[in-house]
Amino acid sequence: MSSPRSAVPTAAAVPSPSAPVTGGSASSSTAPTVAELMDFVRGAARDEALIASLPLDPEGRTWIRLDGPGGSEAWLIGWPPGTGTGWHDHADSFGAFTTAAGALKEHSLAVRLPTDGWKTLELTDGVDRSRELATGQGRAFGQNHVHEVLNESEVAHAVSVHAYYPPLPRIRRFSRTGAVLRLEQTERPEDWQ
Repeated sequence: MSSPRSAVPTAAAVPSPSAPVTGGSASSSTAPTVAELMDFVRGAARDEALIASLPLDPEGRTWIRLDGPGGSEAWLIGWPPGTGTGWHDHADSFGAFTTAAGALKEHSLAVRLPTDGWKTLELTDGVDRSRELATGQGRAFGQNHVHEVLNESEVAHAVSVHAYYPPLPRIRRFSRTGAVLRLEQTERPEDWQ
């Protein structure tokens, strides 16, 4: 994600807020907890100068890389009206995100998918979840959390803050037709940095 514009990775069981996330830490001897990631994204979302520093593009998402707690990967992301991520997961990373301006909608699956070895899955009834995340609202998520995030506004940008630990090893992108979820591609950090 060296340029400030293009598709950005973004968030089934949620770990307890005090549960440490596995892996090493660049700035401390312990990995950040899910609660620490949530505290970080909430604090960054309240930083008016930080939010104002993000260049907004009317046609594509923009972002700035942030220093997250305990060696986590963090991003400030701008969402033009009508943009979204498409269905994806963050593989082995836990995370949290908060809406800093505007509103976002998250569609997610309340099911743990196999981590590897499949291309197409038929989802059962009752696994779909949706939530509106207005300014100041956010959520945490566990490993292999499959979701899509959207700015459904027709006129207003949205801005959000995201943190992941360990830093994103890969992102799997999916297509969805009805109850059928298909793995389309796997991205590695070199694909988006």
